[in-house]
Amino acid sequence: MTANELCGLHVSRETMDGLQGYAALLEKWNAKINLVAASTLPDFWDRHIVDSAQLFIHAPENAVSWVDLGSGGGLPGLVCAILSQEFSPERVFTLIESDARKAAFLTTAIREFGLNARVLTSRVEATEPQAADVVSARALASLPQLLPLVARHLAKGGVALLPKGRNYNEELAAVRLEWQFDIAIIDSQTDPLAKLLILKDLKRV
Repeated sequence: MTANELCGLHVSRETMDGLQGYAALLEKWNAKINLVAASTLPDFWDRHIVDSAQLFIHAPENAVSWVDLGSGGGLPGLVCAILSQEFSPERVFTLIESDARKAAFLTTAIREFGLNARVLTSRVEATEPQAADVVSARALASLPQLLPLVARHLAKGGVALLPKGRNYNEELAAVRLEWQFDIAIIDSQTDPLAKLLILKDLKRV
């Protein structure tokens, strides 16, 4: 990866500075709040930044609203919001996070980097439906628990971007009797065993 390339995107120095600044802020806060596993910090760029950025390149270009469920430390929500400053400045991000301390970190990062984003400090299932063009969720729940939450906040015609690990096939098998959807399965750029699931036309059977 060259200094100005990320997941095939040629990004500006300002965007790279923003991503590096976000990584530094998260590491600072992580000493007091468990935003990510400390063991992943030495490999933070590939493990978290690149892993989150790969969702951004699969979002529809005309998507205006993006909701990130269970945002935690802002992965992928804040990473994609930083990228959107350059590529889709009109796109609005809503980060839903029930943990007040993590929500405080998200709010601080949004303010510090001037992001077009807001934080809702509430449980995903209790939050008013957002009707978003894009819904993302990273390491939040297995598909049987996740799809009702995604469906709650996804607009008709919207797209869900869901990174999954090696058990993705088992999770898909577990939901196919209850849900219908069109799906594309993309190889992860950071983990040979992981996939990015892109779901459209999601509805209960």
